Amino acid sequence: MKSNSTLLIIGGGLLQVPIIQTAKTMKLKTVVADMNPDSIGFRIADDKILMSTKDVEGMVREAKRYAKDKPIHGVITAGTDASMTVAAVANSLDLPGIRFIDAEACSNKVKMRKRLKEYKVPIPNFAEVWNIQDARDALEFLKFPLVMKPADNMGARGVIKLESREDIQNAFKHAKKFCPTGELILEEYMVGPEVSVDALSFGGRFMITGIADRIIEREPYFIEVGHNMPSALNSDTLKEIERVMIQGMKALGITLGAGKGDIKITPDGVKVGEIAARLSGGFMSAFTYPLSSGVNLNRAAILIAMGEEPDNLEPVLNRVSIERSLLAKPGKLLSISGLDEAKKIEGVNEIFIQSNVGDIIKEPTNNIEKTGHVIITSNSLDDSEKIFEKVKSTLQFEVDEVYGVTEKEMNQNARNRFGREICWVCKICDGTDCASGVPGMGGVGTMSSFQDNSKALAEYQILPQYIRSHVASNIETDFLGKKISSPIMGAPMTGAVTNMNGTMTDTEYASIVLKGFNEAGSLAWLGDGATPDKYKALLPEISAYKGQSVLICKPREDEGLLRERMQEAEIQGVFAIGIDIDAVNFKTMSLKNLASISRSIKELENIRKFTKLPFILKGIMNPEDAILAVEGGFDAIVVSNHGGRVLDGMPGTARVLPKIAEKVKGKIHLCVDGGIRSGMDVFKMLALGADTALIGRPVAIAAVGAESAGVKFIIQKFKEELRQSMSITGCEKLDSISIKMLFRKFDN
Repeated sequence: MKSNSTLLIIGGGLLQVPIIQTAKTMKLKTVVADMNPDSIGFRIADDKILMSTKDVEGMVREAKRYAKDKPIHGVITAGTDASMTVAAVANSLDLPGIRFIDAEACSNKVKMRKRLKEYKVPIPNFAEVWNIQDARDALEFLKFPLVMKPADNMGARGVIKLESREDIQNAFKHAKKFCPTGELILEEYMVGPEVSVDALSFGGRFMITGIADRIIEREPYFIEVGHNMPSALNSDTLKEIERVMIQGMKALGITLGAGKGDIKITPDGVKVGEIAARLSGGFMSAFTYPLSSGVNLNRAAILIAMGEEPDNLEPVLNRVSIERSLLAKPGKLLSISGLDEAKKIEGVNEIFIQSNVGDIIKEPTNNIEKTGHVIITSNSLDDSEKIFEKVKSTLQFEVDEVYGVTEKEMNQNARNRFGREICWVCKICDGTDCASGVPGMGGVGTMSSFQDNSKALAEYQILPQYIRSHVASNIETDFLGKKISSPIMGAPMTGAVTNMNGTMTDTEYASIVLKGFNEAGSLAWLGDGATPDKYKALLPEISAYKGQSVLICKPREDEGLLRERMQEAEIQGVFAIGIDIDAVNFKTMSLKNLASISRSIKELENIRKFTKLPFILKGIMNPEDAILAVEGGFDAIVVSNHGGRVLDGMPGTARVLPKIAEKVKGKIHLCVDGGIRSGMDVFKMLALGADTALIGRPVAIAAVGAESAGVKFIIQKFKEELRQSMSITGCEKLDSISIKMLFRKFDN
């Protein structure tokens, strides 16, 4: 190969930079083609062609035009799905390469599947999909779970898992958004580990040049958060992977050049996910494989593209090299710190940051939407993982998490994580169409108590008053001597594993809601849960947010258990403590054979002596109990029917609140929960006599859908709606809200 030979490289992005650099070290003239005039590849190339890598006809035309005066001796790509363009240019200029029809089969997943099936290469069952009816028809022979994906895209764009027929509509819409031609493929989900495979073909030979274990997370999407080189799979499995990969390359006609495979190891054997006619992306061929083996795979691929046989393919190193994704939390990226320090950590080879300060970071749904990547090399996988932990603790992304939250995306994410058996995240969360009862996110029995919470509030409407002086509404208030930014606090919820489909642990849930409410200037209430020792998992979170939480305990018969948790929570810095006296019939307590009992006011007063903190009775539903709470010297009560989760046939809290407020308003702090789904509902509850309000299910959905950012988002939304309600009724302060500002539909 002459040193002044010219190599055309299709693509000038980050993943093509290593192959451009390698070509330059080989003394080749580099011509880079890309549609982005600011492409990083243009900065280091000798010459450039401004053209889309997807425009096959345009690239052939421009390559021919260029070659009239400056001969091109080879064409190649890496890390991007441009093999059809490479093949077309190679065929038109009589350069080394594969047939265009084979490159097309490697680029279109439907054609690929059909070709592999014809040659009896093991693959999952599949169907070609152009419209949603095609997908429904395919269910006659395809079995769930399934995967829907665009036939002609890469990087997991538009790829989504389906668990049931009900998921088809959402999956179809998602996949279509990322599909240039509109052609989709629906295939059976393959259970088991996955590997990435790089291979070369030349002179009638096929050579596997690297197998890495892929780490795929975040279903229903398929996000590769990293890979490990070399694979840790046993030798027999690796041999079978090699056999299937070579069989697939032969079927697809990849007989000259590079092949990249995603291969699954299923209970039914090794199967092909897909095979592309190019070197791998994801930093494998250019970074982790050379760092692990000492072999420059880009050089080998370039030699084949130039019509020569590759050399130096035998590994000279035996190290572990990993790639890990860097994922900032969703939101607006405010700053990046620690980058220079992280790059200096021993074992770190490269750190690539793809996001800029000011960018809006989204929850990734494909492999393109990541903040950055780090490449690490060491003598063992364990050492490499430890180095990655150092990188994560050193490199910090400061994000305004709320900025990137949208209610639609948050709810969809929560819907996916809950699963269809737990919560459908209905547009109107009123219990009329619940996915589950108790345990779960719904109510007991027919859910009439749960439903009446919403119905009772819906009977009231807000009456505006416009002809008056303008007011600037202030929603700050006081809760038992503590200033809070609004009368909105988080209702105690527990049993994340039991009730929320294991979307998170109780510790994680507590951490998320505490962080969200603390940063919003309010208080999160926590429940001790049915399981006797569950409260212990909450203690570190209570300690981390001293004075920012309220602990509500179940009315256990064993007073020793009550004393223990109350005193320990007090030591850890909880702000206030209470008992949900209505949990005597709580279903999850009964399921665990744990005794809860009702107590007289004197017995409750004795329990109050277990702590010096403010004490709350939650579960008040009639004026008599409220009066007893005042006489017993308790600090606050919560008007609550436990979200309809204790007994069927109870009234909504908005129905009983006015009479309770009539008896005890001003004598004890009066809080309420039940069916509150907006800031307007908070206004209604305050107008009916409450001092503060607790929100439960909206917080749980927000926490599952967008973690603490979601919690802050929902609080801000409710706060703004409360301000608007006060503004149109002329209320400058919370204590000016009154029942006169409500219109009850059935009174007229």
